[in-house]
Amino acid sequence: MEDSIVKSVDINEINIKVKESSNWIERFRREIGRVIIGQNRLIDRLIIALLTDGHVLLEGVPGLAKTLTLKSLAECINVSFKRVQFTPDMLPADITGTEIYNPKNLDFIIKKGPIDANLILADEINRAPAKVQSALLEAMQEKQVTIGTETFELPKPFMVLATQNPIEQEGTYPLPEAQLDRFMLKVVLDYPTPAEERIIIDMGGNNLPKKINNVVEIEELLDSKKIVKEIYMDDNIKDYIVSIVYATRDPLKYGLEIKDYIKIGASPRATICLRDGARAHAFLNGRGYVTPADVKAIAPDVLRHRIGITFEAEAEELTSIDILNKILDTVPVP
Repeated sequence: MEDSIVKSVDINEINIKVKESSNWIERFRREIGRVIIGQNRLIDRLIIALLTDGHVLLEGVPGLAKTLTLKSLAECINVSFKRVQFTPDMLPADITGTEIYNPKNLDFIIKKGPIDANLILADEINRAPAKVQSALLEAMQEKQVTIGTETFELPKPFMVLATQNPIEQEGTYPLPEAQLDRFMLKVVLDYPTPAEERIIIDMGGNNLPKKINNVVEIEELLDSKKIVKEIYMDDNIKDYIVSIVYATRDPLKYGLEIKDYIKIGASPRATICLRDGARAHAFLNGRGYVTPADVKAIAPDVLRHRIGITFEAEAEELTSIDILNKILDTVPVP
């Protein structure tokens, strides 16, 4: 009985902290909404990634404002930002940097690449071959980059925001599983509704805002990140997260006849991302505790790129989201 009272008091305190430290979110949504129409879910996912040090992969056909959204995000926050346009002829050194020989001093000097920034926009990442995509692996996981024999820490916070075109399109290279797994979220964009597209028409040309204002200070973001880590998560919720991820590896344990459709299950990194994403989702909704609804809301974006499907699944026109929906419908909710 005493433990439940203590938990209740702690949650009330966290609720107060959440409300006090989340004031910037509405300013952020309002400012970015001056340019981006109808992508509220995407904007919330970008906030979740900011709060959890996650990386985001956006997939959608050309013209859905993927690049504009990420540039606007960087302008809203007072951090350094660099954009890298991925092309088939790129080299890894074009991203990480390289050693340049100095004939005057008869030695090599380090020239850092564009990865040395807080926010990196990797535009059309799947237009470059795998060796170039892999140049981001160390940076995304270790928050550092090695050039020659020297290793440099990257600025804090550090976040990769990548866009890709659907892999069916001409001139694209599928991202390797190791690369995909380092993206906390994969958000798939759809076309705007007719009403939203009508607003986009009116906003075209001279009606577009000339500049996005900086409305979030880095101190506000760092403070919110600390609060997110304090958000209460019950042991039953943790077990629920583990069950969802484990069901992607051994679906038969949960009575799911989908083993033949799954080539690769989600990794332990997915479990961590689900935990962190659920906490950040609760923060966005003004709560100091996580519910199963938070887990279900963030699960598609955390797991869609971590469940590898077989040719049999493709032949039956099943996607990783179809498989995930079966899992979410079956795994008992606490």
